[in-house]
Amino acid sequence: MRKVGLFEAKQKLSELVEQACHGEKIGITRRGELAAVLVPPTQQIDLKEIFKDIEEIRGRVKRRVNVKELLEEGRT
Repeated sequence: MRKVGLFEAKQKLSELVEQACHGEKIGITRRGELAAVLVPPTQQIDLKEIFKDIEEIRGRVKRRVNVKELLEEGRT
């Protein structure tokens, strides 16, 4: 795996993405530590799965407690 610093990655992002599309793995480091890896896509994106995941997340968010309401309840 080829590694590049974050500054260089910002400067050459288009080039790095093109290389990743052709099968190369590219590690991006921040302060010498590996922070992210660009990898070639392994499969087609399934939009139905993505939307299913989004709806699941929305369902979780709806179940969250409203902090403002809890604070107001404590004031009475």
